[in-house]
Amino acid sequence: MKRELVRTLTDTFQDHSNTTDNGIEFWFARDIQHLLGYTEWRNFTNVITKAKTSCEASGNNISDHFVDINKMVNIGSGAQKPVDDIMLTRYACYLIAQNGDPKKEPIAFAQNYFAVQTRKYEIIEQRINDWERLQAREKLSLSEKELSTIIYEQTGSDKNFGIIRSKGDTALFGGKTTQQMKNKLGVPQDRALADFLPTITIKAKDFATEITIFNAKEKVLKTEGEISAEHIKNNKGVRKLLLDRGIKPEELPAEEDIKELERRVKSEEKQIGKKPDKLTE
Repeated sequence: MKRELVRTLTDTFQDHSNTTDNGIEFWFARDIQHLLGYTEWRNFTNVITKAKTSCEASGNNISDHFVDINKMVNIGSGAQKPVDDIMLTRYACYLIAQNGDPKKEPIAFAQNYFAVQTRKYEIIEQRINDWERLQAREKLSLSEKELSTIIYEQTGSDKNFGIIRSKGDTALFGGKTTQQMKNKLGVPQDRALADFLPTITIKAKDFATEITIFNAKEKVLKTEGEISAEHIKNNKGVRKLLLDRGIKPEELPAEEDIKELERRVKSEEKQIGKKPDKLTE
């Protein structure tokens, strides 16, 4: 997610925050509905119901974080009408966001924005970057699993996947093999190279893998050689795209061990539900 978008969304979500008399930050559900891109209140209340269930399951009282209210809204010509609304704590908003589709940028942002007890752009941005790297790594794992299945079904060997993936890596990294890249980045022998790659490279590998999956099925490629040639071509194509934009994947530094990152993010998420600010005393 681009820095400018993070700043814009941070300002937007913060502009809609409110504070109780005793200093507790909260948001109105109808504001959150629109910020997250839900057009129908009825559909959004279904998400709120799921969030309440999660709240209770975490050992917190629903009434401390979801407070039903009735307020007057303008309907034109100076007239007003009462509508139902809900006051939501930061924790309640976090639970609501967790039940949304993270592929939608406002929801992906909200999942991270409400997870941190700060308004600093840098901290929010870093958490989003961490989250995106975890999402990218998970997606690559799924793509590689699908490719492995296709290779086994169409070539009859469960050993060909490793060969084909290795050839793809060599194409992506400008002639450097998987092992050479692991040595360069200091990756332990028993760990996957992708666990230490930056997000852009993980996504590049995933994109090439997805193309290989598509063409292997469409063209009904039957041998290791055919699928390898396809995978090499796709990785070279992705590499050219990166090089055209000044990115040399083999020169990018290693990043934090994905397993350590996952443990840290999960630990932070566990802390969110421990004694969060309440709307009621």
